[in-house]
Amino acid sequence: MTEGTTSAAAEGADTLTRLEQEGEIAADYLEGLLDIADLDGDIDMDVEADRAAVSIISDAGSRDLQKLVGRDGEVLEALQELTRLAVHRETGDRSRLMLDIAGYRAQKRAELSELGTKAADEVRSTGESVKLKPMSPFERKVVHDAVKAAGLRSESEGEEPQRFVVVLPA
Repeated sequence: MTEGTTSAAAEGADTLTRLEQEGEIAADYLEGLLDIADLDGDIDMDVEADRAAVSIISDAGSRDLQKLVGRDGEVLEALQELTRLAVHRETGDRSRLMLDIAGYRAQKRAELSELGTKAADEVRSTGESVKLKPMSPFERKVVHDAVKAAGLRSESEGEEPQRFVVVLPA
């Protein structure tokens, strides 16, 4: 191995260790939150796409956990931000941690991927650009990825919270 390859491997290992540490800090914070709220849930940690991913899951049905998701994921977004702040407080570094509760974000990702693919198909068949409804940054990212995978391009337009995706013809 060359020196550049060795340092790149070491840097990758350092990044993985840092992300795993973020996940552990987040898990401890969320365990405390679940205890305070008297909710049952298991914490699952992973590293996905260069960011820590933490999920709260429950075997006893996720009905109680739905309280932590809230309407349209509003509570989930707030909890994710609080968890990122807890990680920042411990590490001093900004976290890009993703939080999922009761599979809400995974289901939303699948729905948004399908929306992006359908919008790309519509643009391909009509030759006209398609504007989608306003979305959160997470939602827009998933749609952009789906459009790119379909071979087209997209842009975000507007100002928060009314920012939306426009799928463009080739």
